[in-house]
Amino acid sequence: MSDQSSSSGSNTGIAFIVGALVVVVAILAYFMLAGGEAVSVEGPDTALESAAEAVSGN
Repeated sequence: MSDQSSSSGSNTGIAFIVGALVVVVAILAYFMLAGGEAVSVEGPDTALESAAEAVSGN
């Protein structure tokens, strides 16, 4: 009888971990398949030109 109560606790822990993994996969799938606008990052050329202008004072 005592074996059943201890295995119930370990099953709860495994269920919690599996549930957390399902949520993480669902969030990743949403962002990958959402089809939204991609985030654009300023290229290094533009950043270097801006820095050069700031230093030269033009």
